[in-house]
Amino acid sequence: MSKQPSSIAPIGVFDSGVGGLSVLKAVRKVMPQEHLLYVADSANAPYGDRHVGFIEGRALAIAQFLVESNAKAIVVACNTATAVAIEKLRSTYRLPIIAMEPAIKPAVRLTKSQIIGVLATRRTLESPAVADLCRLYGENTRIILQPCPGLVEQVERGEADTEFTRQLLGRYIAPLLAEGADTLVLGCTHYPFLEPQIRRLVGDQITIVEPSTAVARQLERRLMGCINVASAGMPQEHFYTTGAVDKAHALVSRLWGESVNVQGLV
Repeated sequence: MSKQPSSIAPIGVFDSGVGGLSVLKAVRKVMPQEHLLYVADSANAPYGDRHVGFIEGRALAIAQFLVESNAKAIVVACNTATAVAIEKLRSTYRLPIIAMEPAIKPAVRLTKSQIIGVLATRRTLESPAVADLCRLYGENTRIILQPCPGLVEQVERGEADTEFTRQLLGRYIAPLLAEGADTLVLGCTHYPFLEPQIRRLVGDQITIVEPSTAVARQLERRLMGCINVASAGMPQEHFYTTGAVDKAHALVSRLWGESVNVQGLV
């Protein structure tokens, strides 16, 4: 059971690895006074091909750590963990828990060709949540679901901008463009860190959609009345990893944009 939250309590954010930093950046931009806790479960990344029970267990363990750290809300900054574990998390904890989902709804509004491509992990694309989104918003739009094995691993290795990564992206994106897709949905929080490479591949005429800002806005709405508007001292970020700390320090610092301290978490 969670404690009664206060406005100065931190917001907890977690992902299977470093991808959720794309969401953390959006939260920091939308809610600049908040204290933030981030957990990268990099020892177990990627979640995309993991067993459902394993993913649920990891989500519950990390959520428990964040609750014990007095988080006033949790953002599940992972589409796969959301698809597998969000109901269990919400039935276990009383604090606000914000979910991720591929930005299919806004993509349908933006497409002119009525064809969109969704890039995500296999587990996310096979989830009932994505099936529901396609059913709700795909009546007049063709939605092509493209699993992208290997992309999460490239980001986790710090190899987002390598020739092999570009080859993988080309392999996954070329068929979507050939089918006439004019809008691409980045359905994994790791993929925004690949957006510069994607943009070089697809040019300026293709719309790229990802939900991090929308998630941050939803968090802000859920915390209305419990927002930290006058922090004592500078707002802080604390970073944790279940992987190798030295490697995480270099990678998280690079993706976050400044040198940060990363602590180990079992």
